[in-house]
Amino acid sequence: MTTIKGHAAQTAEQPDTPEKLETPDAAEKPEGAGKLTLAEILELFAGGRLPLRFTAYDGSSAGPPDAAFGLELKTPRGTTYLATGRGDLGLARAYIAGDLEIHGVHPGDPYELLKALADELVFRMPPPRVMAQIVRSIGVEHLRPIAPPPQEVPARWRRVAGGLRHSKARDAEAIHHHYDVSNTFYEWVLGPSMTYTCACYPRLDASLDEAQENKYRLVFEKLRLKPGDRLLDVGCGWGGMVRYAARRGIRAIGVTLSQEQTSWAQHAIAEEGLADLAEVRYGDYRDIREADFDAVSSIGLLEHIGVRNYPSYFRFLQSRLRIGGLLLNHCITRPDNRSEPPINGFIDRYVFPDGELTGSGRIVSEAQNVGLEVLHEENLRPHYAMTLRDWCANLVEHWDEAVAEVGLPTAKVWGLYMAGSRLAFEKGGIQLHQVLAVKPDDRGGVSDLPLRPWWTP
Repeated sequence: MTTIKGHAAQTAEQPDTPEKLETPDAAEKPEGAGKLTLAEILELFAGGRLPLRFTAYDGSSAGPPDAAFGLELKTPRGTTYLATGRGDLGLARAYIAGDLEIHGVHPGDPYELLKALADELVFRMPPPRVMAQIVRSIGVEHLRPIAPPPQEVPARWRRVAGGLRHSKARDAEAIHHHYDVSNTFYEWVLGPSMTYTCACYPRLDASLDEAQENKYRLVFEKLRLKPGDRLLDVGCGWGGMVRYAARRGIRAIGVTLSQEQTSWAQHAIAEEGLADLAEVRYGDYRDIREADFDAVSSIGLLEHIGVRNYPSYFRFLQSRLRIGGLLLNHCITRPDNRSEPPINGFIDRYVFPDGELTGSGRIVSEAQNVGLEVLHEENLRPHYAMTLRDWCANLVEHWDEAVAEVGLPTAKVWGLYMAGSRLAFEKGGIQLHQVLAVKPDDRGGVSDLPLRPWWTP
């Protein structure tokens, strides 16, 4: 994310939900009671507590008839996806393939349905004898994996044919998968700013464009940029930060692994008459040869780097800075520095292949370990939830055009991913941290920085 980034459902992963007590008859079905319907099977896993209406192609149904939201399982293939996909992957496959339909929400923003599921639905594994009856009822033919929808990338172990994880070739393919969807599609979702990272809302009623402009202002001020300075923006997206800085007299270079982003950014630079100050290159940030930049910004790139590569990442960025130069790292994080993200879920297979998140403490430590002095860090978590809310609203508004541009399955992926990520940011399952650091001299000194933070909130 970059993001959402990073990211998604790493970003859509939810914190553990407190357990809810089950009544004995909700989790068990008398043995020998015959074949179970699909609705009965779902009720067994849900402990008899469904917050929505479920209907299936076998004619069965469960849940409140007057529920605000509903799920409709339309085909036997959908049963196979649900039975063979681990975690959220089976649900995503069935939904994206059209075998599972949602009711009561728009596919461009299924947030309210996801929220109801997260708040009220808790799955429990039935006792072994009940599981045996469930397997007999489903049929072994539905327990054999089948080909997923074509929008899904292979499992991580199969991607080794494209290179080792976070090699230049494999990173380029991962970026291509996510960012080269369609510039037109992104224009509809992101709005005029073409900024695919967390905004910073100056007011609760601020527009998305105001908030994105305010985010660039915040980064610009934290980096203490002034006319004539040189800025390197790694993972620059469509060049929003590069153009913002160039309008204020900064000589800015941006780099991205997305050809679509490069083309769009170069055109925008020419249209604004900024070519004498702004440049966006197609390539890997590790291939930047210039050095002695006054500042480096990394807005939504770290999610794609890989945690084991943090030392080399921060070492490289530190090497591009002059003594006294400032680095601003803006990325999605996990709420702690211990847990590992899932590697085979919806986000990895449909949104951000090879994306990895960790806690802000790990980021601060790695920056310090290469000799950078961390000056400030802050969490913008609520702002990302609001950003995703507004992106979903844009997708809903332009739904028909988006479907015509990228196809219904891809449009559904984006609605699911952004709504799920919004919920994860609201619940604290993921966060967004900005870390500001400086490159000190050989004696650890930095002489010209103010004593207290110099930027406005």
